[in-house]
Amino acid sequence: MVKRIFAILAGLFLGGVVLSAGALAIAIIITYPRLPSLDVLTDYRPKIPLRVYSADNVLIGEFGEERRSFLRIHEVPQQMINALLAAEDANFYQHSGVDYTGVLRAAIGNVLTGHARSGASTLTMQVAKNFFLSPEKTFTRKFNEALLAFKIEHALSKDQILELYVNQIYLGQRAYGFGAAAQAYFGKNLQDLTVAEMAMLAGLPKAPSAYNPIVNPDRARLRQQYVLRRMKELNFITEPQYEQAMAQKLVLASQADNNGFPAQYVAEMVRQAMYDRFRENAYTEGYRVYTTIDSHHQQWAYDALRAGLIDFDRKHGYRGPESFIDMNNLQGEDLSMALDDALSEIHDSGDMLPAVVQSASQNEVRAYMRGGKIAIVNGAGLDFARRSLGARGPAQQQIRPGAVIRLRANEKGYWEIVQLPDIEGGFVSLDTRTGAIKSLVGGFDFNRRSFNHVTQAWRQPGSTFKPFIYSAAIDRGLTASTMINDAPFSFDPQDGSGKMWTPQNDDGKFLGMITMHHALALSRNLVSVRILQAIGTDYAQQYIQRFGFSPKQHPAYLPMALGAGSVTPLQMAEAYATLANGGYRTHAYFIDRIEDASGRVLAKTQPVVAGQGGAPVIDPRNAFIMTNMMKDVIRYGTGTRALVLGRTDIAGKTGTTSDFKDAWFVGFNPGLVAATWVGYDQPKSLGRYGYGGTAALPIWINYMANALKKEPEIELPMPAGITVKPGAGMRGGDEYYYDEFQTPNPDIKINNRGTVPVAPDASDAQSGPDQQNQETPPPADAVEKVKDQLF
Repeated sequence: MVKRIFAILAGLFLGGVVLSAGALAIAIIITYPRLPSLDVLTDYRPKIPLRVYSADNVLIGEFGEERRSFLRIHEVPQQMINALLAAEDANFYQHSGVDYTGVLRAAIGNVLTGHARSGASTLTMQVAKNFFLSPEKTFTRKFNEALLAFKIEHALSKDQILELYVNQIYLGQRAYGFGAAAQAYFGKNLQDLTVAEMAMLAGLPKAPSAYNPIVNPDRARLRQQYVLRRMKELNFITEPQYEQAMAQKLVLASQADNNGFPAQYVAEMVRQAMYDRFRENAYTEGYRVYTTIDSHHQQWAYDALRAGLIDFDRKHGYRGPESFIDMNNLQGEDLSMALDDALSEIHDSGDMLPAVVQSASQNEVRAYMRGGKIAIVNGAGLDFARRSLGARGPAQQQIRPGAVIRLRANEKGYWEIVQLPDIEGGFVSLDTRTGAIKSLVGGFDFNRRSFNHVTQAWRQPGSTFKPFIYSAAIDRGLTASTMINDAPFSFDPQDGSGKMWTPQNDDGKFLGMITMHHALALSRNLVSVRILQAIGTDYAQQYIQRFGFSPKQHPAYLPMALGAGSVTPLQMAEAYATLANGGYRTHAYFIDRIEDASGRVLAKTQPVVAGQGGAPVIDPRNAFIMTNMMKDVIRYGTGTRALVLGRTDIAGKTGTTSDFKDAWFVGFNPGLVAATWVGYDQPKSLGRYGYGGTAALPIWINYMANALKKEPEIELPMPAGITVKPGAGMRGGDEYYYDEFQTPNPDIKINNRGTVPVAPDASDAQSGPDQQNQETPPPADAVEKVKDQLF
C-alpha cells in the first residue's frame, strides 16, 4: 500500500514536472519571438546632457533631465567593477544571464511569503529591466526578464553588457550611470574615487533612494560596509585595504561645495544659445561647449564682486532676520526633521549658510543648521547684528527663536552673523585684442536672482561715458591742453517748463579755466558739457557708434556728456577695449567651440584680432592720447585707489550717476579690460558710500590684483604722427598731440557759449562750425535724469 502511494506521488510529481516543463517550453516558444529587438542595446545612444566647460576644461554647468557621463568599459576602474560584482552579481562572468541558484532561492522565499519581494537579478537581468521592462515585481515580468537576459547574453559580450549597465543604471540625484554618480555624490571623476567611495556607489543600485548617502547617510553607510565585506570575502581587496576603507570618512559633494563652480550666469548664457540653435536636442545629444572663461579669472571675479557687495552692504548695518519660523507649530513633531525641511527650501549662498535660531541673548546665539549641526555664535561674531539682540526695536528685526539668519565661518573658524546684501552688481572682463570674455559674474547669487546684470541691465553710465565724448573732441581738433571753463552753466531746454538745466560738479566748486586733460582726471561735469556743446551733439552721437553705442540709447542732447544714456556693463567693457587696444573695435564672445558627444568640432569662433584684421574705428593716435589721459585718472584723479596695484600701465574712469543710483568703474591695461557696476535692481540712492571710486573701484582692484599679478607691464608703442611735449601735461608730465596740432593755440578756449574752431569731418557733412552750438533742447525727462549728475 505504501509503495503504491509513493508510486502515485512520484508519478504525479513527474507528471507535474513534465507538464511544467512543457508549459515552460510553450511559454518560451510563444514569448521569445515577441521579445523586443536589441537594437537599442547594440546601437546604444544614451541621453547625455549638455555640458559647459571653461577654457581650461573645468565643468561650469550641466543641463538635461538625466545627468550622465558615458564611459567605455576600459575607462572604468577595475576596483569599481569589483565593487559592483561584490554588491550585485559575483558570478557575472560565469553564468549565462540567469543565476539559477539565486532564482530558486528567491522563488522559494516569494512563495513562502506570498509576495514577490526578492528578484535575484543578475547584472544582465538588470540591464534587461532598465532598457525594456517596468519596475513592477510580478512573475510575468521576471519571466520576460530572464528570457531577455538569455537573448542579451547571446548578442553581446560580457564587457558590452557591463558597459551598458555602468552607464544606464539610475543611482539617485538625477544621476544615470556611475560616471555621473561620482560627480553628483563626490564631485570627482570615477577614476579618482577611493575604494570606500566606489563601495558607496556600488551599494546604490539596490535602492537608490534608500541608500542615498545625502538623504540617508546612516543607511548608506551600512550598505557600503556590506559591499566592503563582500569585496574582502571575494579577495578583491586585502585586509589592510578593507580596514582603511572602513575607516575613511567620506566627504560628499553637497557638503564640500553646494553651488559648484561659480559661473552659473555664463552657463545659462550658453544654455540659451544652445537651445536657440538645437532646440530640445541640446539637452540630450551630449554636446560639449567650451567657453572663453578662464577658471582662475572667474573665481577672482566672483570673489571680488561678492566681497565688494558684502562690504558695501555692511556699512549700512544689519537689517534683521530673513524670515521667521513659528516654533510653536513644531511641538510634538520631530524637530530636527521639521527644521531640515524648512531649511531645504533656502539656498546656501556661497559660504553664507542659513540657520534657525534656537536661543538668543546679548552674549550668545545658538542656531540649528541643515543636517542637525548646532552653531554657537558669540563674541565678535555677534558684533554686526548686536542691535538686533534683545527686545528693543521692531519685532521683525529681532533675532529670537525661530528667526532665520545667515552664518559664515570667519578666517579663524568661528561663526559670525552675516546677511545677503540688497545691493546688486555685475562684473565682466575680456581680452582687449580678441573680445574673448575671461570672466563674467552677473550678480551676487544666481540662485537668488538669475537676472544677468552684465548683459541685461541697461543703466546710466554716468562719468564712465565721458572718455567717448573727449575722444570725439580730439577727433574734432581739440587737444588735451585745450582750456575749458569750469564755471557755472545753465541751459534753457525750451520745453515750456521755464526751468533752466543747471548741471553741477560733485564738490559744488568751480576751478575756472583748466585743460581738458585735467578736467577728465577730476571728472568735471561742467567741462564735459561745454566740450559736447562745442563739438556738437549730432557729431558726438555719430562718433560714439564707432564704439558700439546705439543712437537710440543715447539721444543727441547735452546730458549725453554726463552719461544720461543707457548701457550694459558688457557694452562698456567692449567700448573701453577699443581705447585699450589702439583703436580697434572688438566684439565680445563667450563660446570658443561646440563639440558633439564624440568630440567632433561642430562650430568654432574665429575672432578678428585687433591689429591683424580690419581697419581701426578711431585714429590710433586718439586711442593713445585718451589712454594717457585716463592713466592720470588713476595717478591724480578720482581713481587713485588703484595706485595700490603698483602698475603704470593701467587706465580707467570712475562713474556715479545722479542721486548715487549707479556706481561704475571701467579700467584696463593693454591686454585686459574689466567693467564693474553696482546698484539696486529698482534704482534708488546708494547713499553716501555710492561713488564709483568707493563702491565699484575696490571690486575692480581686487580682481586686477590677481589677474595682473604675474603679468609684466605692457606699454603700447606710440603711433606715428604724434608729437610729445615734455612737461606740458598734468603735474609736469608729458603731453601728446597730433602732429597737425602740435602747437596748441592758447587762444582756443571754450567759455560759456563761445565757438571753438574744430577740424572738419567728412562723415559729418551737416555739422559745420556755424552749427555746432545750435543744440536741440533736451526733453524735460532727460534733463531731470542728469540734474546734479556726479562723476
